[in-house]
Amino acid sequence: MSAVLVNALEREILSEIPLARAMELRVDRTAGDRIVLAAPLGPNINDKGCAFGGSLASVLTLSGWALIVLRLREAGHDCDVYVQDSQLRYLAPVWGEIRAEARVADGDSWDSFLGMINARGKGRLRVVAVVADANGQPATTLEARFVALRREPAVQAARAGVG
Repeated sequence: MSAVLVNALEREILSEIPLARAMELRVDRTAGDRIVLAAPLGPNINDKGCAFGGSLASVLTLSGWALIVLRLREAGHDCDVYVQDSQLRYLAPVWGEIRAEARVADGDSWDSFLGMINARGKGRLRVVAVVADANGQPATTLEARFVALRREPAVQAARAGVG
């Protein structure tokens, strides 16, 4: 993924999502068709001294969203991306930095998803994201379906303050 697009997306997330700013969220790395978002434990701690469940859910959801947004932008698509449904599993406490790695779920593909966007202006894609514990085992997992809708020129103009 393009470093320019990744840096722009991180700035956008931090400027437009106050929760992400409070969580001190950052794009840790991208590799192939995966993205890792990270947030320090300090601002995301609960009363037991481990990561707050809401922070885990937020970082996991944002990792899936960011993966899709970046891929769409690389393909030249201007879309709004929404989480349609998701399932979280809390398997073990997270005692350190939250690092959520997202990828496309088995059985789904970028080609099919981008083909739907090209043909109909909308598409759905399933994403799997994982936060590992200190031993590298899944501590929290997310399986989510996201929907992308191509922005129409009138919507784009309204967002830009034109018209």
